Amino acid sequence: ADLVKVRQSYAEVTATQRRLLKQKEQAEAVSNDWYKRAQLALQAGNEELAREALSRRQQTADEASNLQQQIDLQAASIDKLYEGMQVLEKKILESKSKKDQMVARARTAQSTQKVNDMLGGVTGKTSMDAFSRMEEKVEALEAAADVSAEMGALGANALPGSAASSLEQQFKALESSSSVDDELKKMKGLLGGAKDSGDKKETSGSSAGADPAVDDELAKMKKDAGL
Repeated sequence: ADLVKVRQSYAEVTATQRRLLKQKEQAEAVSNDWYKRAQLALQAGNEELAREALSRRQQTADEASNLQQQIDLQAASIDKLYEGMQVLEKKILESKSKKDQMVARARTAQSTQKVNDMLGGVTGKTSMDAFSRMEEKVEALEAAADVSAEMGALGANALPGSAASSLEQQFKALESSSSVDDELKKMKGLLGGAKDSGDKKETSGSSAGADPAVDDELAKMKKDAGL
């Protein structure tokens, strides 16, 4: 508002200065015209008319001189007004620049405050409780997935520790025991057959190839050994 008023004042003073200059130029022109008329009257021999023309010329010349004095005085005021206007414009620009800087700093501070508030909310008790609840849900889902995998492995959809699971395990134990018993009997049968065959061969061999001297020596060794 102050700058607008100063500019208006400067414009008005400048306009007045231009009017004074124009009036001065007109007064000087009229003064020259009266001088020419005085010369014309003097050439015509009319001295009285020439004197009147010179008197009018002097009046307009004085008027032009007064206008010049006003112009000179006002010129100094116009220069000061112009310098003041320049200083004011500079201050206004500086103030505007500072204002823009303050606005930018204020916006930055607001943004920083919002970020800090958000971070404060994340580290607060409410958010930590939310994280805890989320972790519990994840653990529950993981446990459900493990149970589902165990159920698939059982094949009978029996949960660990349930009656169906215990029954399934008992039948598997019986089946495994029966298989082991069958295999053991089979092995005993094979071993028994091989032993009988060996005994028969040994008996047959002993009877066929027995040496009395060897038998006597063996009996003596047993006696010496206390057998």
